[in-house]
Amino acid sequence: MRKLLTGILLISVLFVLGFAATPVMAEEEMTIGVSIPAATHGWTGGVNYWAERTVDKLDEANPHINFVLATADGPEEQINDLEDLHAIHDIDALVILPFESDPLTEPVRYLKEQGVFITVVDRGLADPEIQDIYVAGDNPGMGRVSAEYLIDRLDGSGDIVVLRGIPTVIDDQRFDAFMDEIEDTDINVLDWEHANWNRDDGYEVMQDFLTRFDQIDAVWSQDDDISLGVIEAIKEVGREDEMFVVGGAGMVEIIERIMDGDALTPVTVTYPPDMISAGLEITVAHFNSEAPILGEFIMSAELITQDNAEMYYYPDSPF
Repeated sequence: MRKLLTGILLISVLFVLGFAATPVMAEEEMTIGVSIPAATHGWTGGVNYWAERTVDKLDEANPHINFVLATADGPEEQINDLEDLHAIHDIDALVILPFESDPLTEPVRYLKEQGVFITVVDRGLADPEIQDIYVAGDNPGMGRVSAEYLIDRLDGSGDIVVLRGIPTVIDDQRFDAFMDEIEDTDINVLDWEHANWNRDDGYEVMQDFLTRFDQIDAVWSQDDDISLGVIEAIKEVGREDEMFVVGGAGMVEIIERIMDGDALTPVTVTYPPDMISAGLEITVAHFNSEAPILGEFIMSAELITQDNAEMYYYPDSPF
């Protein structure tokens, strides 16, 4: 496992006695609930892999802590899981990656009001005041780093297409930062469409772009799942020598392509699914410490190239 806090862009750990819950001493029995989406696409498959792996490791190292892991196929099922974690397992702390922000906000608020310590990972709640700890990737950084690479590679000029994710705050943060970065260049966005962080949608959207535009210098796909669909569409029409693709997250298949020097996928940008591991590690550290560990932990967006790809390569991971 990569070092969980390597690449953290911002660490605002507040050692303020009396703020939020008093940490539990190491010998006191407690239960931590973990609520995450099921493996509905590649990235969440990675989240599941790292959550299970980290729970096993922490369970062995902390015999006084019980872990209960629940996965949900949608927000309603996740709400039901939270009810069970409270009513059946009487959890002391919750580590949650919300399926969606708005539907989960009030159920998590209720747990907070019952004295449960709250760690939120990735997709924030509608009310950030509920959380004690927040762990996420740098979404604006993903857009900025991707744009910086494209500007440098294209020497500030060229025609590109953009495939966005699901219409969410996270997607807006990435896209807005990307567009801000290229604003004063001669890079022209021919068009953008949502591809929902999905390879099938990426394939269909890229097919449309390839039909409509005779020359495309580069593709910002935002996500490596999307990139796989984009690559398939490009290769079908034999235009792989015309352009290159910049994705994101660090999928195993894309890392392998980068390591092999594939000209179509020269780089990607980190948004690691093992941020769920960081959320679990930091939550346990809070309860094992004599002073509370609280605040925001933002894992920086790093450019993965052929020179450093091996650092980010985890062949056993499903993503």
